[in-house]
Amino acid sequence: MALFEVRSQKSEVRSFLSISKIELERRVTLLVLNNQQTTIQERTKKFAVRIINACTWLEGRSNVSRTLANQLLSSGTSVGANCSEAKSAQSKKDFISKYEIALKEARETKYWLEIIIEAELVSLEKFKGLIQETEEIIKILVATLKKLKE
Repeated sequence: MALFEVRSQKSEVRSFLSISKIELERRVTLLVLNNQQTTIQERTKKFAVRIINACTWLEGRSNVSRTLANQLLSSGTSVGANCSEAKSAQSKKDFISKYEIALKEARETKYWLEIIIEAELVSLEKFKGLIQETEEIIKILVATLKKLKE
């Protein structure tokens, strides 16, 4: 390895180690999807729109569907709201708290989706994509929180 390469690598390591906690938190929230960078905030916002569409469809089915749709709507849109709120956190502790709430809401969303499917109010095929996205968001939030707590 050339001397220049070693100095360059040392410089990169030094610059990485000197980034601020805020910058580290910002970098942790970035994901690489299909060669595009998207934040967890953007992804959960798109997820919320999908939840709204699913709930709109459920509302017209029955009273039970309407009640469950309201539960799903509340938890499913709260995930993105808490991730978005985290961007304005006052401290690292506040940032982590917002992500922990988002994680709880994502798990609740998965629960309501499973109940709706198991009660045969909708087929698994219809909501399969929503369940997969919920599981992915949960994995991202768990990994992010683990990294932030190190």
